Amino acid sequence: MLKGKKIVVGITGSIAAYKVPFLVRLLIKEGAEIRIIMTPAATDFVTPLTLSTLSQHAVIIDPFKAHSGEWNNHVELGQWADLMIFAPVTANTLGKMVNGIADNFVITAYLSAKCPVYIAPAMDLDMYGHHSTQNNIRKLKSYGNHIIEPQVGELASGLSGPGRMEEPERILNIIIGHFAQQHVLINKQVLITTGPTYEKIDPARYIGNFSTGRMGICLAMDAAERGAEVTLIAGPTNLTADHARIKRINVESADEMYEVCMLEAPHADIVIMAAAVADYTVAAKSPSKLKKNHSSYSLELLPTKDILLEIGKKKKKNQILVGFALETDNELDNAKQKLIHKNLDYIVLNSLKDTGAGFGLETNKVSIIDAFGTIHQGNLKTKQEVAEDILDIICKHRTI
Repeated sequence: MLKGKKIVVGITGSIAAYKVPFLVRLLIKEGAEIRIIMTPAATDFVTPLTLSTLSQHAVIIDPFKAHSGEWNNHVELGQWADLMIFAPVTANTLGKMVNGIADNFVITAYLSAKCPVYIAPAMDLDMYGHHSTQNNIRKLKSYGNHIIEPQVGELASGLSGPGRMEEPERILNIIIGHFAQQHVLINKQVLITTGPTYEKIDPARYIGNFSTGRMGICLAMDAAERGAEVTLIAGPTNLTADHARIKRINVESADEMYEVCMLEAPHADIVIMAAAVADYTVAAKSPSKLKKNHSSYSLELLPTKDILLEIGKKKKKNQILVGFALETDNELDNAKQKLIHKNLDYIVLNSLKDTGAGFGLETNKVSIIDAFGTIHQGNLKTKQEVAEDILDIICKHRTI
């Protein structure tokens, strides 16, 4: 199942490190090529000799090779790997990962990763439940990392509760599932829009909204990881989407986004319109900066072109079209009407009334409604996890 896959296993100083040799054996049995890296503290719990014997490669602990003056190249390792799994991960290492404290080889390799990263925390229940630990986990998820949640069970302290590292067999299945998922969208063309649009008033001012583009960026990254060739049409956002299978086209206004979408949409198998496109634009844009005076000032606004409606009118057979609805009132009814009116296969609904959902946040809470009226109700999650949920549903679509 994992033949030819290159996997880096990173181990930190937790008693749960005793499980890692079993995980390494399972990965190798499935055909994976393994490189193992450790923090110095991890060597107190499992020996490098055991791990190098199992993996048939030297274990890397220090940035420099002993007595030779050569360095172990963490950048090269980050480029080599198809996947990195860090297990077990202590509260200390979680904090270093979040803040980029690169004081050991494990963290430098993590910061150099060009591949998906899975993290399996392990610690006592009070440490795991602490606000700082939970905040670090949320941040790591928002960075695009995958967290393998610890299980409830007996801990080294003698207490019982959440904090026990997931079992090797389950971690193996998660990794196998990851690579199986990678092939789902191979040879599929996916178009995703993201971010706000800016409608100029004059050279110094514009009408806009609070969208950061995070939701669309997460969707683009996850679609690319599943094998899709992604065209990302992005309104003004500082967020990046670094992946070889993502072609990014930057636009500013609703009209610019319309023009690009009309060119790109006919070639897409899946279209996901996650951008917060302005409904109105300024009728007469001033070529020079408007000066402040002490009287009132009025702007004439004109409706922008409805990009989603136009794509829905021209939707091809077997093309999947997904829209978003951000509502404050009559949320479900409004979303269902938009689903029908714009000829969508799915609409992703979120309400500004939900705490932790909406613009400018790392989390979201959505309901995904399909053309048959089925509602997939979600909980508050990171936007990365929401993106995965959306694509999980799309990938089960009858024409995929």
